[in-house]
Amino acid sequence: MIQRKLSQIIGKDFFKQKIIVIFGPRQVGKTTLLKQIVGDSDSVLMFNCDNLDERAALENKTSTELRHLFGNHKIVMIDEAQRVKNIGLTLKIAADTIHDVQVIATGSSSLDIGHEINESAAGRLLEYKLFPFSWQELATLSSVQAEHRLLESRMIYGMYPEVVTNPDDAKRILKTLTNSYLYKNLLSYKEIRKPDILQKLVQAIALQLGSEVSYNELSRLVGIDKETVENYVDLLEKCFIIFRLGSFSRNLCKEIRKGKKIYFYDNGIRNAILFNFAPLSLRQDVGALWENFMVSERLKYNAYLGYCPQSYFWRTQDQQEIDLIEEEDGQIKAYEFKWNANLKKIKQPTTFTESYPQSQWEVITPDNYRSFVGHER
Repeated sequence: MIQRKLSQIIGKDFFKQKIIVIFGPRQVGKTTLLKQIVGDSDSVLMFNCDNLDERAALENKTSTELRHLFGNHKIVMIDEAQRVKNIGLTLKIAADTIHDVQVIATGSSSLDIGHEINESAAGRLLEYKLFPFSWQELATLSSVQAEHRLLESRMIYGMYPEVVTNPDDAKRILKTLTNSYLYKNLLSYKEIRKPDILQKLVQAIALQLGSEVSYNELSRLVGIDKETVENYVDLLEKCFIIFRLGSFSRNLCKEIRKGKKIYFYDNGIRNAILFNFAPLSLRQDVGALWENFMVSERLKYNAYLGYCPQSYFWRTQDQQEIDLIEEEDGQIKAYEFKWNANLKKIKQPTTFTESYPQSQWEVITPDNYRSFVGHER
């Protein structure tokens, strides 16, 4: 079993009179993570809220009813908690009145559970995000060298647990994940009335990977208004399919101030959306795949180690650009991602250097990426 980084972190937060909430896409191993943390102890009570009777058991309960329901169990796990009506209130009651029980809730969408919890149980919870496997987790299991040899496969098929453990069946698994799981929350959401439009939008976003995204352009391509595009993008982000980076701007009048880039949490999902699993030697989008892989891995790396930089991209009106900017505690780090690069010929944009002279700058390539995604700072 592949040890998840979060298992070491979450276990230290037990029995602090806080509800632990783990968000993440479906099929990234949230249930497996919980079992890693608590084992198979008889003191654990598990609710799978995909089952109607189990989620009904948690709805509209008083503190007395919850105490009776939990019985003598010291740990209660509520899987897919967003499916429970008024789950935020249920968790608030548990946190306020049942102090000797550790409640852990998981959710594959922050559409409902995030709003309800923050509304009802503010100050009573600890939130975490679980992603597909990280490069660091897989390198720890085998070795840095072994994982490096699989770099092309990771860029094409991604890091979902079932894909990693069943590489010969990766295409079928990814198509199933995309069609049956990742859209599941979205297509059941009340604002999604045209699944075909959603699919076209996600494909349009996938084709613009690594480029600045215009909602007006997406609106034109898909045939819906700009406001609907913004709403759908927001929903896709809340279901952990994509995430956005805004533009970095501090000093220059010619810096792009309102731009955005959209990345996928997993390369395999992006390629499944486009039905393209061709090897890197036959692709025109290798640079974009490398950039997406590095940005998403950096996101996991920072999240699991508890770093909280603000992340951006940078571009000027005269087309000078940097792929990733991290700003934390007044320190600025700039990164450029190049799949094929002669480092001697790549120079930091002079405009950026002059405007932010104290910043650090690094080009990340297949030769030096390991410290960027795999080793603690």
